[in-house]
Amino acid sequence: MNFKRLFAVIKARNIEFFRDKSSLGWNLFFPILMLAGLSFVFSGDGKSVYKVGVINLETVQSTFIETRYVDFIDYQDSSLATLKLEQHAIDFIIDFTEKKYWVNQGSPNSYLVEKMFFGQHNDFTRLETHGEKIRYVDWVLPGILGMNMMFSCLFGVGYVIVRYRKNSVLKRLKATPLSALEFVSAQLISRIFIVMFMTSVVYIGCNFFFDFYMLGSYFDLFIIAVLGAISLISLGLLVASRSKSEELIGGLLNLTSWPMMLLSGVWFSLEGAPNAVKVFADLLPLTHLVAGARKVITEGATLVDISYHVTALLIMSTICLALGSYLFSWNTER
Repeated sequence: MNFKRLFAVIKARNIEFFRDKSSLGWNLFFPILMLAGLSFVFSGDGKSVYKVGVINLETVQSTFIETRYVDFIDYQDSSLATLKLEQHAIDFIIDFTEKKYWVNQGSPNSYLVEKMFFGQHNDFTRLETHGEKIRYVDWVLPGILGMNMMFSCLFGVGYVIVRYRKNSVLKRLKATPLSALEFVSAQLISRIFIVMFMTSVVYIGCNFFFDFYMLGSYFDLFIIAVLGAISLISLGLLVASRSKSEELIGGLLNLTSWPMMLLSGVWFSLEGAPNAVKVFADLLPLTHLVAGARKVITEGATLVDISYHVTALLIMSTICLALGSYLFSWNTER
């Protein structure tokens, strides 16, 4: 690894990006417009379906669990369920083992669910809690920023490499002492800098207007964002490692990005999704980026608390970067 050649390629790629005003503007204003639009659209009362947290749901035998129009969510930890109730993410909590339930004093839905529950069980201990409601724009923030990072990482790396290959730029670079590992690493570092810079600017600018909810540490949020960016960039490098056609790489990148956009918890929670969907979603790097960032923001989680997501991102990054370097082709010929 020659660091002089590495830094030269990083510098060239950064200058190329920032000179492209249209691409710079799109990466800057697209997430802002999405957040503003979603904040306006979802500023009403929200969904009409009730959400009830149940401690150890699988062991419960009660006719109340069969109530229609109520989503029952399994929780193993009552403290996490209580935090969700305080944030108005769920409307009610029941612990059938201890024969007690929690209500949120400031939630109309919690009051109504209590009336339904009291009609079947009137021998439970009543506990109260209260807390600030998390707006939809606060909940969806990690998803919007993560989705913008995904597009920037995948398309910003994939199209660039294919364009370099098609225009014989890579063929010329092959004639230099630059190795495939140095080139791939330079693309990775350059895109990390660009993505984190743009995401930080968007977050700080939007926070000035929306005053986002934040319980965790900004340092932990930054770390999980960097790890997510590395994983997504590595995936983009892998997809573009052998592609020689812009049409082909466009299809491959869409095939890669659309499942992540729909199944990674960007727009809605996967808590009530089938197990098969959850298993597939765990194979997507955007899932771990969004879930980890959301836990830091809304639950005050630390890096230790989200170690599962951190480990998954590190493993995915290592595998994709190793395969991308191994399969990397300088020429357009197969």
